[in-house]
Amino acid sequence: MAFKDLLVVVDDTPASAARIDVAAQLAARNDGHLTGLYAVTPIVLPGYIEAELPEEVRDNQRRYAEGQAAKAEALFNEAALRHGLADRSEWRRVYGNPTDAAALHGRYADLVVVGQVDPRRDRDRPVVLPQDLVFECGRPLLVVPYAGTFATVGERVLVGWNGSREAARAVADALPVLTAARRVVVMAVNPKSGPAGIGDEPGADIAKHLSRHGCRVEATHISTDQVEPGDTLLNTVADESCDLIVMGAYGRSRLREQVLGGMTRYMLQHMTVPVLLSH
Repeated sequence: MAFKDLLVVVDDTPASAARIDVAAQLAARNDGHLTGLYAVTPIVLPGYIEAELPEEVRDNQRRYAEGQAAKAEALFNEAALRHGLADRSEWRRVYGNPTDAAALHGRYADLVVVGQVDPRRDRDRPVVLPQDLVFECGRPLLVVPYAGTFATVGERVLVGWNGSREAARAVADALPVLTAARRVVVMAVNPKSGPAGIGDEPGADIAKHLSRHGCRVEATHISTDQVEPGDTLLNTVADESCDLIVMGAYGRSRLREQVLGGMTRYMLQHMTVPVLLSH
């Protein structure tokens, strides 16, 4: 089992280069195919303004959009060539809402690589929203932080485990990475006890399951009311030099008034390394 078909969402943000590189790393490691998806979102103006726009302005808008798309394609092609994917890569340019486009095209991939939303830069531009896409795509997402570069992804993995359906789904979806990792740490933060809990030794059962797949895995847990659970995970990432987090995404689809779980929301806002999410 491997990630044989990956989709990376490419946009005009400075973070695109690192995101493409992460996706290309994984595709090359799995001898897979990489598709780059770029969504051109037309500027929607009120009808009375649209009618008054000179044709020269419309031409300038079209040329700018074409230029941005060409730059993004060149960035993608350079990364594909650098990682030996020149004959196993594809570029797609589509028109419309980027989250909807990623959801549609992502359903035909094993893994969708997207970027963390940068609240300082992405507030007024159309970008893919991971908090929506994770519920609509039907595929695992790899969310790459908007800051930093990532020389390795998946060598030392932290699994956030709470015994939920979403966490189980994430672990199953991440098996191609987990089985190849040098080290996997399963961590339960403030685990619940009792019949609905995750056992006397939290994380031991899922660690045993992963070991049967050949994973180099260990389990640990921590109970604290002094530190936020999200900070506990991120502190462990730093202490253990992890380069990937695997966790379930809790919430409901935006079609039913999307509600994110607290840990999901926190990680999407504060991640320091790529996070593989499944719902």
